[in-house]
Amino acid sequence: MELTPPVSRFEQAYRDGDPPWVIDEPQPAVVALVDSGAVTGTVLDPGCGTGEHTILLAGLGYDVLGADAAPTAVRRARQRAAAAGVDARFVVADALAPDGLGPFDTVVDSALFHLFDPGDQARYARALAGVVRPGGVVHVLALARTGAAAAEFGPVIDAADVRAAFTGPDWTVETVGPASYRGVVTAGLAGAYGEPAGTRVEVPAHLARVRRR
Repeated sequence: MELTPPVSRFEQAYRDGDPPWVIDEPQPAVVALVDSGAVTGTVLDPGCGTGEHTILLAGLGYDVLGADAAPTAVRRARQRAAAAGVDARFVVADALAPDGLGPFDTVVDSALFHLFDPGDQARYARALAGVVRPGGVVHVLALARTGAAAAEFGPVIDAADVRAAFTGPDWTVETVGPASYRGVVTAGLAGAYGEPAGTRVEVPAHLARVRRR
């Protein structure tokens, strides 16, 4: 795995337009979590991007905070919430240093964990332990390694990477199962997918549930 990308890369991506992970709707896997009752209490949406999940949850009455290290992402998220008529809260914050943001009962991590290199994955897990209440849950939706490198949509991980990061006395990894992640085909991936750029596709992912002890 490459080193964790700098925040500047994502800041520029949001300034340039819509990155391939901006699909103008919540991820279906996250919607399913909400519908199943798996999201409860106060919620953190780390790496919230343009705010689709925070807006979804705020609109449903959740006490939710969207956080992203890229200021342009947060600005766009606030604009999106205002356009939707939803009173949603957003803050510019580093997910590796979330002190002062919590406490939270649930964390909904959609495509953030897999951006970190192994050292930062472990650091992220330790940081979340400081803001998640005992008994709280972290849901991690991350792109899965499939071996088809030409068709990889972004940084990918193995299920074992989640278990390795959320180890020690603070966490119990309850489940890591198959899921899918919806994204937009880029020009560079059009050939691999056999679809024109701009097409929405479902790519393999892991969905993990990790409980704070």
